[in-house]
Amino acid sequence: MTIWPPRPEDLKRPAYRSLAEAVIRAVEAGDLRNGDRLPTHRDLAYDLNISVQTVSRAYDELIRRGFIAGEVGRGTFVRLERNDTKTPFLPDRQQGELIDCSMLKPVFETLHSEAMCEALAALSVDMPQSVISSFRPLGALRRYSEPSFAWLELCGLRPHAQSLLLTNGNTSAMTVALMTVANPGDLILTEELGHHTLKPLTRYLGLRLRGLTIDEEGIVPASFVRECEKESVKALYLMPTGLNPTATLMSETRRAEIVEIARAKDVLIIENDAWGPLQPERPVPIAAIAPERTFYFTSLTKCIMAGLRFGFLVVPEAYEAAASNRHLVTNWMVTALMAEIGTRWITDGTAQRLCGWQSVALAERNRLARKILAGIPFHGTETGMHIWLPLPAPWTEEGFVAHATRKGVAVGPGSTFMTSDINPMVGVRICLGGVNVSELETGLTIISRLIRSQPEPALLS
Repeated sequence: MTIWPPRPEDLKRPAYRSLAEAVIRAVEAGDLRNGDRLPTHRDLAYDLNISVQTVSRAYDELIRRGFIAGEVGRGTFVRLERNDTKTPFLPDRQQGELIDCSMLKPVFETLHSEAMCEALAALSVDMPQSVISSFRPLGALRRYSEPSFAWLELCGLRPHAQSLLLTNGNTSAMTVALMTVANPGDLILTEELGHHTLKPLTRYLGLRLRGLTIDEEGIVPASFVRECEKESVKALYLMPTGLNPTATLMSETRRAEIVEIARAKDVLIIENDAWGPLQPERPVPIAAIAPERTFYFTSLTKCIMAGLRFGFLVVPEAYEAAASNRHLVTNWMVTALMAEIGTRWITDGTAQRLCGWQSVALAERNRLARKILAGIPFHGTETGMHIWLPLPAPWTEEGFVAHATRKGVAVGPGSTFMTSDINPMVGVRICLGGVNVSELETGLTIISRLIRSQPEPALLS
């Protein structure tokens, strides 16, 4: 006896939740399979003698939990997103057991601990009362604006005061930007290998995500145009400065092409520039080319210290009020202690010094990677935190990751970054900053030997 569709008498109160659970049970039992089309809201409401609003609420819940997806003009389908709940980094329980080249982190050494201890010691003497007592975002954060503008100028931007929101790092900025530019059902475009949290985040927000073809500079303009001509596109999310999994750096010419298309097709842009001024020879941000349509964010987290979660979101003038409201309801305000430390460091030059040190340290690690992996094709930037290693046949991604783990090295599987199934790119992300130099040298040597060898037959499937 099948359990789908349910009978009206099977539904309990609240009916929307009972209906959602019925769909989940049907999926788990195999009565509903990936790709199956579900009844329309109206048809299912009629069959079950419930309101259309109840069905809509149940479907919204299932979309949020990743069991179904709606496609404009086509209907609602079972969509079991297996990869978007996976992370490219090592689970906490395995830390310490492997050389962890899976987590994208800046290099951390004694000088970082010393700098933080000095900052906290100074705060114990002259900490402003607002750091621990303020609860009004505008009043509490006004003192942090000027130093923040100084940092953004290092990134190549000169925004005006009302366009800046201070955030708890890049993730909160990304969430606010997406909530501001799009409504449920809207289409967001991005790189076919993109940010690993973007896929689940857009799903939770009820947005549709589609990956675009990329080359050695990132998004291919023709691919962007094709998708815009198929249907209405709300926004383009991109990481043009080496942060993307394949470590591609978009040229200024390509950036201008992307902006021209976005203007012609009236598409907003979300620019993730998490590394900020870490790469000194990078082109100007897209936000500097098209400030009227670009949501730009960066932070001190990646380029200075992983625990310093203090970031900046710059929004177009027309969206200032909307972005501020969404930031208020999702974050309320940046953590004042982090903002206090971050802006003190920008003001006294500590942030610039640590960023410069980070750039030198990562340059040394990238040179080490080029030396150990000599003769092996891979992608990277001069001061990037990771490299992208395409896997030659007959290696499979799953097999390589498993074999590397067996040999004592954790790397990030490329499939966790995929936003499109059209042109799967088989490879792994190898992070350079999260381990010490000795561990990195050992890990890269293991990877070098592994990639030059033939996989065991059991690892080819």
